[in-house]
Amino acid sequence: MDFTLSGEQRQIRDTVAEFVDEEVVPRAPEIDETDEFPADLIDEMAELGLMGMPFPVEYEGAGLDYHSYAIGLAEIARGSGGLGTVVAAHTSLAGNMLYEFGDERQKEEYLTALNTGEDIGAFALSEAEAGSDVPAMTTRAERDGDGYLVDGGKLWISNGSVADTVTLFAKTDPDAGRKGISSFVVRPEEDDGFVVEGTEDKLGDKGCPTAELRFDDMWIPEDRLLGEEGEGFVQALKTLNGGRITIAARSVGIARASLDEATEYAQEREQFDRAIADFQAIRHKLADMDTKVRAAELLMHEAADLKMRGEDYIKEAAQAKLYASEISREVANEGIQIHGGYGYTKDFPAERFYRDAKLNEIYEGTSEVLRNTIAQQLLDE
Repeated sequence: MDFTLSGEQRQIRDTVAEFVDEEVVPRAPEIDETDEFPADLIDEMAELGLMGMPFPVEYEGAGLDYHSYAIGLAEIARGSGGLGTVVAAHTSLAGNMLYEFGDERQKEEYLTALNTGEDIGAFALSEAEAGSDVPAMTTRAERDGDGYLVDGGKLWISNGSVADTVTLFAKTDPDAGRKGISSFVVRPEEDDGFVVEGTEDKLGDKGCPTAELRFDDMWIPEDRLLGEEGEGFVQALKTLNGGRITIAARSVGIARASLDEATEYAQEREQFDRAIADFQAIRHKLADMDTKVRAAELLMHEAADLKMRGEDYIKEAAQAKLYASEISREVANEGIQIHGGYGYTKDFPAERFYRDAKLNEIYEGTSEVLRNTIAQQLLDE
């Protein structure tokens, strides 16, 4: 198996890394402090083709393979965890729903605008009582003439308050369980009854608004249905499976940022008349941190490779997301330890990396759920 990056993949990595170092890293503390959506940075990323990386050029995407997309997203998250979530939710969730399950008209009208960055996408699945237990959702979409009348609400929706296109899941047949869930394209500016209740004040992931949404007799035309009625649950699982690769990428990016910062600090910080990087205890921490990041990268690329070849990758995506998310927190934790007291202050970004890393273990499949998924796949082999 060849792990060497192609010329195009190296170019993507270097291009995104340069943009992140010049534009994102200097802004990251401000984004973290204000928690404001960085629309100007999104516009700049759109100009670089980073808002539709894995989608075909016929829909104004960049036409990149999934390795390149994961590499690019990891670099974005290295600069800002929140910005990494903005792109992941926009691309892997909302964009992928349209690409995989939308008809040609829906792709041309909605996916194209997402890929160019003209529109921002969101994926509205979770509810207060329906996080991991998706079929417990209560949002309903009832037939009403040549459309649907939607009532209910969603919670923890990344990009929810700034999105122009929302892929929404609702029950069209409440008595059919998971087979009664359908998905739709919602346009907040066009659809009366779409209400943003507010956004969450989170531990980290700043700059990516996480919204609570409400739908009050919101009517949407029937041509906004994605696929057929009753296919929504399967669509959600397939989409989240691919999305786990990108959360692994976000995790790798944050872990890499933590490692880079800790390595630089250890070489500059002196105690007992020598750099702390000379002490074996610090060297062992750095060695373990780097090894974990490399292992997470390999799991991420293995899952991406299987996805690209059209093979089953449920277990591998779950493993990549599980391991990368947990080592992201562990590496960020060690980064704080290496910084000592300074790591616990906002004078250095070490504490921000820790706050941003924790989310990886929760969204798009908690670590507990992923372990169940991995075990089930293993037992079914």
